[in-house]
Amino acid sequence: MNNLKETSAQGYNLPRVIFLAFVAAIGGFLFGFDSGVINGTVDALQASFDSDATGTGFNVASVLLGCVVGAFFAGTFADRFGRKPMMLASGLLFIISAWGSGISTASLEFVVYRLLGGLAVGAASVLAPLYISEIAPSRIRGRLATLQQLMIVIGLFAAFLSNYGLVELSGGAEEELWMGFQTWSWMFWAEILPAAVFVVALLFIPESPRYLVASQRSDQALKVFNSLSPGDNVQAKVDEIQSTLRSGRRPKLKDIISKHTGKIHGLVWVGIGIAALQQLTGINVIFYYGATLWQAAGFTEADALLTNVIGGSVNIFFTLVAIFLIDGVGRKPLLLVGSIGQAAMLGVMAYLFGSASVDSTNQLILSGNNGTYALIAANAYIAFFAASWGPVMWVMLGEMFPNQYRGAALAVCGIAQWGSNFAITMTFPILLSFLGLGFSYGLYAIFGLLAYFFVRNLVKETNGKSLEEISREQSDR
Repeated sequence: MNNLKETSAQGYNLPRVIFLAFVAAIGGFLFGFDSGVINGTVDALQASFDSDATGTGFNVASVLLGCVVGAFFAGTFADRFGRKPMMLASGLLFIISAWGSGISTASLEFVVYRLLGGLAVGAASVLAPLYISEIAPSRIRGRLATLQQLMIVIGLFAAFLSNYGLVELSGGAEEELWMGFQTWSWMFWAEILPAAVFVVALLFIPESPRYLVASQRSDQALKVFNSLSPGDNVQAKVDEIQSTLRSGRRPKLKDIISKHTGKIHGLVWVGIGIAALQQLTGINVIFYYGATLWQAAGFTEADALLTNVIGGSVNIFFTLVAIFLIDGVGRKPLLLVGSIGQAAMLGVMAYLFGSASVDSTNQLILSGNNGTYALIAANAYIAFFAASWGPVMWVMLGEMFPNQYRGAALAVCGIAQWGSNFAITMTFPILLSFLGLGFSYGLYAIFGLLAYFFVRNLVKETNGKSLEEISREQSDR
């Protein structure tokens, strides 16, 4: 709270800064909603499209292939065409994908529309932290950038709540709801309204001032900076940004290659590691397959969907905890604590699921209170993720790279993040079928430990520094 007061006292138009960050973060809400809505439709899609375990895995994971492409091109195109036009394009793709997914009658058609949704999700995942980091004052940049993750988890929660409510109305995801369509179709169509709000809201925000400077449009950048910090010496800010860029041209993808060594900057490899490790601890297994997971553990469909709502609530609360801590405690300490906490809870889940018995129908039986213990461990895992790796990864990627190749580095890290997400999501049904939940969560726990040592040895703190300070420090790393 003190940082907010000090930022206002320093001349920043805080209400406008918060408004711009909020609009950009609506893309995060759609990211979360689109990621969570599939959770309640998995079994219905398998029945509707008559697909096996591998086919079901691809129906769920297909969106992530689009995410890989969307994140890469959004980052590179954002340096060419601007942050705002690319966010508008992603909003339109969200609308098209939501409608098309709901009207699909076969796996191929469904996969095509989910790929389009993936393009939108991948783009939103890169563009929101990129835009927010470039308009936010350094003293509260962490909190504002964390707004992206808060909106992601609110979107996830909204999808879980929407799915649960629609199933309560119809009696099941495969049951007919309204106008002759099954409930799972309406689960996807629920996304159209917030996507339309995002597109309209984007019309009322300016382009990123740092992009404008990089595009040789300093006069426009001055106007934007004046609207964000009236009375401040904005010309000095523009000059400082120009000093961190290569004169005469805007940033390009090849800037991620060091001019001194001819190799990709070491800092980009660190970003790739952070992006991949966020996914390799298995968080999206719970978000994408939560209903299937808890039904495999003996819960009913309705109870499994309600469990997702509980997990979504935990996610939101502990993301708010991260917002409170990130500009005080810093980024690196949160990542370290989160790594250990996630690994410990995954280990508990691995033990509980691995020691469970199986009935004649191959259904897991968690004896005694083990079902309750597994639910507690899963929500504690979500809490550690939400207070650390969930928001902090996006904050770090949005601010850790120099101005000259921030967009390009985010594009490459986006490939790593969504590629890892795809690998985990695609392989989970196979691991579940052949090796069981215990082995799967044991594997994710190992990645949690690897994440701790990676952060401790390679990640540098960025808290409290301006993007230009970070640019100068990291330019040759």
